[in-house]
Amino acid sequence: MKGGAERAEILCRSLRVTLAASAGFYGFLYGLDEPVLALYALFAPIALGLLSSVPGSGRQRAAVMLKALPVGLVLVTLGTVLAVRTWAAVLGMLAVGFLLAFAAVAGPRPAGAAPGLQLFYILACFPPYAPQTLGLRLAGLAVGVVLLALCEVLLLPRPRGETYRRSLATAVATAGDTLAGRAVLPPEVLRAAGARLRLSEVPSAERPAGPGRAVRGLSQAGSAARRLLEQLARLSEAGHLGAPADTASRWLLPRIVALCDDTVSRLRTGRAAPGPQHMDEAIDAFQGMRVGQTSVQASVLRRQGALLAVAESVRILEISVRVALDGRRTGPIEPRELFWYTEASTSRLWLRRIVGNMTFRSVQFHNAVRIALALGAARLVAGSLELTHGFWVLLAVLTLSRTTVGQTWAAIREAVAGTLVGAVTAGALLVAVGHHTEVDAALLAPGMLAAFALGPLLGIAWAQGLFTLVVATAFAQIAPASWQLAEARIVDVVTGSVIGLLCAMLAWPAGARREVRRTMAGLLRACGPLINGTAEVLTAVPPGSVSPPPTFPALHRLRLAESAYAQFRSEPAAGAAVSADWHGLLISAHQVLLGAQSLPRFDLPASALPPDVVERARADARAAAATADRLAALCLGERPPPDRPPTEPVRPPAPPLPPLPPLPPLPLIDLEVWLASLTAQLSRVEASLPGAADEGGRSS
Repeated sequence: MKGGAERAEILCRSLRVTLAASAGFYGFLYGLDEPVLALYALFAPIALGLLSSVPGSGRQRAAVMLKALPVGLVLVTLGTVLAVRTWAAVLGMLAVGFLLAFAAVAGPRPAGAAPGLQLFYILACFPPYAPQTLGLRLAGLAVGVVLLALCEVLLLPRPRGETYRRSLATAVATAGDTLAGRAVLPPEVLRAAGARLRLSEVPSAERPAGPGRAVRGLSQAGSAARRLLEQLARLSEAGHLGAPADTASRWLLPRIVALCDDTVSRLRTGRAAPGPQHMDEAIDAFQGMRVGQTSVQASVLRRQGALLAVAESVRILEISVRVALDGRRTGPIEPRELFWYTEASTSRLWLRRIVGNMTFRSVQFHNAVRIALALGAARLVAGSLELTHGFWVLLAVLTLSRTTVGQTWAAIREAVAGTLVGAVTAGALLVAVGHHTEVDAALLAPGMLAAFALGPLLGIAWAQGLFTLVVATAFAQIAPASWQLAEARIVDVVTGSVIGLLCAMLAWPAGARREVRRTMAGLLRACGPLINGTAEVLTAVPPGSVSPPPTFPALHRLRLAESAYAQFRSEPAAGAAVSADWHGLLISAHQVLLGAQSLPRFDLPASALPPDVVERARADARAAAATADRLAALCLGERPPPDRPPTEPVRPPAPPLPPLPPLPPLPLIDLEVWLASLTAQLSRVEASLPGAADEGGRSS
């Protein structure tokens, strides 16, 4: 059930598209007697205003449409030239279909405009082969797009939603108030404040999903803010929030709060900080104070370790916000593995985004291949069988294809039923009206308004049935038409539906449901070596003799997992409601990466740790890594790995680990805090994972 605001926007959008399409169509057909101009001026607003889901406010959508216009002109030119032969048009369709669908890696706005751009090529690549009409086609397209952009800005424009930057400022303000004691919030409220930064809670137009430095910085700041609020929630559960009693924490806490407040101010004004806030120096000084403490209880050291982790999250947050607001290329920022993009050129960032998704483990690649194959097959069938109005076959594929075979079949059933009813009604109308085009002209505009409004409100069957009436009345004005036009519509929609269903069955029929489990499992298995490697760095003898473990494999897996999760969240629910906490798993991965970067920087011991302490720390790390491996197996529906290989002989139980000394070394304390926090988060995720292996389950 759609809400009132959504229904109002659908009605406003139908009015804008109808006005833009009608103005171009009627003006060119009856004012200038140019049917080619009229046809392209009619379909341009329908393509970008209705078929495309361009997110954002009226001004934002108008800007996207005007930027898409040059691409549309190129596609119409290409389609006009390749219409000379069926095989040429098919090859062009394969290339265009893949490239436009794969453009989703650039963010939600290119992804939203892609279906409409597909239609521009589809409309031009069908016979008649008429290169002499190219100028008229381009002019009609340009006029239609410009008219639609004007309507988006001037006619009941959609207001802009809350920006991600403002949402981030609210979350950071909540964290700062909590740390300063200005607000006392329960853990569930703090976690809810972080959950509001999830992409599924943010309007599509405001999601930081592009490859640029500023957008990456904003996305990383959101992850850091969510991690910070989760840390504060855990501190609240442990009763550790409030004014600290030890001198070191009393010195560091006001600096953390001041940095949070300054970051909030920068986010709200949009002005980058003039320079680094030197939180590194503050953390180093804090560690120096901790080393110089005497007669301090281990519980105080653990609380200080938790505060140190909070300080590191705030440091990452402040740097990310500075990068997001500035956006310019910078020198190296530590840790370089996390901020590599700040020193990369724009071309390298784009190349990395593209290459990173050119894999069969990328759902964006999945969708692009599926759409390209379906559209190419549809163009081949329509051209080989010389179907009348064959572009309707491709239009059916484009509008009815879904990411899973179940969803595609459900859409096709409704679409065919609606098309059948609409075609019968259109055939009867064409027989009754005959060649009285003035009746068709009178019916077209109100028909478009009804189709564009009632279709999204009432479902696919209504949309297809009413759109059949629209195209029948439109084409009857361009050329003499009979009831056979409605018959051709039925044949084309059924043909396109069958092709779309076959492609959905053959190419990744489960959509992102299985892929999200595979990518999450790969991410967990990449995190295990980071956990063990970090412990080995901190406990190496002599200190500094072990290099930090590489983080790129886990970072790459994290990007693929986030992409699969975003695609999965966009798919309708299917089957029983099971709640596998993929979002919590992504937070755990961020925690692993940040700990692997920060602990070796701030906690490398000055002298070798005792052997028994080293063994205890490494055993705890192995246990956390084993938890990650067990979760990876559960994600895939596999049996968790045994404690030992089946062929390994049974050995006597190992002696128990020695107890920790009364005052453990600081590196061990901070490693223990990190591992305990990580294990608690993974345990919460594990509690939700048994149902993740269910094929019909839905995760959230």
